[in-house]
Amino acid sequence: MSSYILDSEIKFLPGVGPKRALLLEKELGVRTFRDLLYTFPFRYVDRSRFYAISEIDSASTYIQLRGTIKSISLAGSGKATRLIAVFSDGTGYIELVFFKGIKWMQDKLQVGQEYVVFGKPSVFNEHYNFVHPEIEPVAKVAASGNPAMTGVYSSTEKLQSGGISGKVFTTMQQKLAQLVAGQIEETLPEYFLQRKKLIPLGRALHDIHFPPDTYALEQARRRLKYEELFYLQLALVKQKFIKMREGTGVMLPRIGAAFNYSYSHLPFPLTGAQKRVLKEIRADVTSGRQMNRLLQGDVGSGKTMVAIFSALQAIDNGYQACIMAPTEVLAQQHYNGIFKYISTDLVKVALLTGSTKTRERREIYAGLADGSINLVIGTHALIEEKVQFANLGLAVIDEQHRFGVDQRSRLWSKSEIAPHILVMTATPIPRTLAMTLYGDLDVSVIDELPPGRKPIITTHVGENQRKKVYDFMRKEIDAGRQVFVVYPLIKESEKMDYENLEQGYLAITEEFKAPDYITAVVHGKQTPENKAFDMNLFVTGKADILVATSVIEVGVDVPNASVMVIESAERFGLAQLHQLRGRVGRGAEKSYCILMTGYKLSKESRDRIDMMCATNDGFELAEADLKMRGPGDFEGTRQSGLALDLHIADLAKDSPMLEDARNAAIDILDDDPSLSKAKNALLAKNLQNIRTEVTDYSKIS
Repeated sequence: MSSYILDSEIKFLPGVGPKRALLLEKELGVRTFRDLLYTFPFRYVDRSRFYAISEIDSASTYIQLRGTIKSISLAGSGKATRLIAVFSDGTGYIELVFFKGIKWMQDKLQVGQEYVVFGKPSVFNEHYNFVHPEIEPVAKVAASGNPAMTGVYSSTEKLQSGGISGKVFTTMQQKLAQLVAGQIEETLPEYFLQRKKLIPLGRALHDIHFPPDTYALEQARRRLKYEELFYLQLALVKQKFIKMREGTGVMLPRIGAAFNYSYSHLPFPLTGAQKRVLKEIRADVTSGRQMNRLLQGDVGSGKTMVAIFSALQAIDNGYQACIMAPTEVLAQQHYNGIFKYISTDLVKVALLTGSTKTRERREIYAGLADGSINLVIGTHALIEEKVQFANLGLAVIDEQHRFGVDQRSRLWSKSEIAPHILVMTATPIPRTLAMTLYGDLDVSVIDELPPGRKPIITTHVGENQRKKVYDFMRKEIDAGRQVFVVYPLIKESEKMDYENLEQGYLAITEEFKAPDYITAVVHGKQTPENKAFDMNLFVTGKADILVATSVIEVGVDVPNASVMVIESAERFGLAQLHQLRGRVGRGAEKSYCILMTGYKLSKESRDRIDMMCATNDGFELAEADLKMRGPGDFEGTRQSGLALDLHIADLAKDSPMLEDARNAAIDILDDDPSLSKAKNALLAKNLQNIRTEVTDYSKIS
């Protein structure tokens, strides 16, 4: 065994061995004693109460009975053979049914003996029974001193068939608890435990598995949750403190001709929220420190205008700026749109994407290297080695979750000094998640839509109303509008999804016949040329309908499109539905989003659809999405670089604790920025240990 017992391999735990160890690692990721210790129950069963058979009803979950076996018999034949024990507690009778281990159960059970039975009642032939319940003689249960509350752990079919049942898993936890008793090293300083009224780690880890009562369980949960959230925030806040001390940034104090020209030629006034964010950015770029700011804004809130004015400020101070977008469509759109707002006499703009021709590409490389190009808009092509800037002062990264951490970090090597960084997202991120994912970034929110934007009317319709939907589409098209029809595309069912899209496309061309109606189609299996051709048909208004996969979620701006029909809407997450809905409502006309679903909807799907119909507020939807799906599934967090596999804390439910933990981290670092004081030695040591899990954003943004 290793010097610290928790690092021991799980195969060394009595009763596990190499075969079970392999299964535990494969199914649950449990490789060491620590992994098992930190595999917590997902719920608890109160074993302190005995129910009466007469009390059992359809709402009963796991319950405990005490009674006597009245008879034992075999029923069925061959593989269908089962053992049936009739059990009574004086208030009624119930059958205990066993399909496996019949011979062993026959030898174990005795008629007339008193037993404790634990399990979940099910119904067969209108009578309640227990299938494969736990059963022990009353005398044995009394002698073992079973805890009043029993944890229930996540399991898989392979674990069950490999002999690791819920009971076996609990036994493993009991053996581990005995082995490590008194050997758990504390991870938080004594002064901190007292200040926050937290119980010691060893006690918390014992009570989370074997709570003597609900109060002890609550204390254990609170201690373990707080520690998780506190260390995550300590890591992020410390990075932010380092940036504030060391991250020197270029000074951009001047507001000059390029900025003033665009501001005075705006076709509409900036919203109060846009002005507020521009002030926050101005404060950053004149502070002498490098800006690392996340700009959140709902679809259509005007983030691009903020990006343009920030870029113009860099240009007015003699620096270059770049805007990096995740797709060619979006990059092209930014490029085409920017000329409405800038003076080409004052600002030279270039577009660099994978489709840029070789000769033009060489000219752009040269213009960026000698500084003659002030602003470049592009895709991943901007981070290629050949791209070097004369003096990059600001990098704007649009829809940042589409870029991996390493891709973003390569922008840093493009200039002598690190540029100011503005990352933007139209995926509204709940405050709690933003604090965790971007705790080292400053966050700005545009929470106001430009004047004239009308809320999008969202309705839910079933398959049986398809004719009504087609009639409505026809009415809108005849009034001069355009329509999106979007199909889901999920990797696991990709072949079938493409077939559904093809069938949908054929049905629409049959219903909306050419030449009266033109339908374009865009999906991932097309060549880039065909995709661009069809997309262009729709963008330029030559096509009335665009049938597409969710490829159009980001970046297609067609103000004339007033209807978004989402097929099989129950298969999309809330964030994605909201992004898709944001493709309409960009013009002055009233816009509609029609969510089409099948007849059978799960409760969760129905809740999502109802939420979409109830609100247009992306942040409200994001909070709901976080509560429904958890942070691991949240748009973009999987590739964000942060270890979000929290063992026990829940970002949706524990937001007050997260804020408290963040404030505690700030207080400690205000007093001891490098954690060099003796009282914080334990914090410094443990922070070092978790740095391998939390990506260092201070070098990335």
